[in-house]
Amino acid sequence: MGNFQEVVRAKSKLRMALTGVSGAGKTLGALYIAFGLTGDWSKIAVIDTEHERARMYANRTDLETGKFLYCPLYPPYTAERYTALVKEAAGVVGPDGVVIVDSFSHAWNNEGGILDVKDRIAAQQGKNSYTAWNEAGKVQNSLVNTILAVDCHTIVTMRSKMEYVMQENERGKTQPVKVGLAPVQRDDTEYEFDIVLDIARSHIATASKDVTFLDKYGEIITPELGRQLKAWLDDGVDPAQLLGEKPITKEQWIALSKPYKELPEVLKAAYEALGYRGPTEIRQKDIEAIKAKAAEFEAAGGAPYA
Repeated sequence: MGNFQEVVRAKSKLRMALTGVSGAGKTLGALYIAFGLTGDWSKIAVIDTEHERARMYANRTDLETGKFLYCPLYPPYTAERYTALVKEAAGVVGPDGVVIVDSFSHAWNNEGGILDVKDRIAAQQGKNSYTAWNEAGKVQNSLVNTILAVDCHTIVTMRSKMEYVMQENERGKTQPVKVGLAPVQRDDTEYEFDIVLDIARSHIATASKDVTFLDKYGEIITPELGRQLKAWLDDGVDPAQLLGEKPITKEQWIALSKPYKELPEVLKAAYEALGYRGPTEIRQKDIEAIKAKAAEFEAAGGAPYA
């Protein structure tokens, strides 16, 4: 047995970002997708940094929305406060629910955000811009990893702004040139999500990044999109089944080998009997079988060497 096995697709959670200018429909679009995924408004939790605007979409007959779970987030917009609320929300909605972070931009450039963190670090004695970016980047990475790791679906919204680059004109002078809209967040944030939909002022959403079936998507978002995504995400084996295929951790190996500290040959014979050539190949699903085989060999008087 080696480290490589035939790949199988697993059921997965939605990891989506919606970007757009003010009024594009990011919040309502996120709510529609979330309802399509769950079919239950009570399994949707919104973290609202946008001056409580998400309240305006609650229980609207004209928009066909219901009563979702809600928590406003006020300044300072620190990574720690975002992290705590995302974890709490995930626990409340459960594995089939959706956490909406509206908006993720505040965690970057608003009071208490990552840019503030960077400036505070750079102002410390012995620090400079390079070390400040390095430390602030770790805070950002931890926040993003939390959003991607919770056991439920997650959707973040991000504000968009016009992006400029400096280019030389026909007279040889350098000037700023518009190159399009970009989300208000760290430059590489889009890479962290499986789907990124850019919503125009016309409310038409198009995919700038996609690993599903939305590459040519160009529509106004409705709950039907959430239902289609749910069907796609559920098409695979249960992740718990794949967990057993993961190599054992260092801690698991220590626990497995501890009873056989004086009889390492017994443990070696046990995992070899199951087809493993070394500890690094052992899969989690076989831990109990190795324990049983080692106990069998020990009771019989030791490893069965020829």
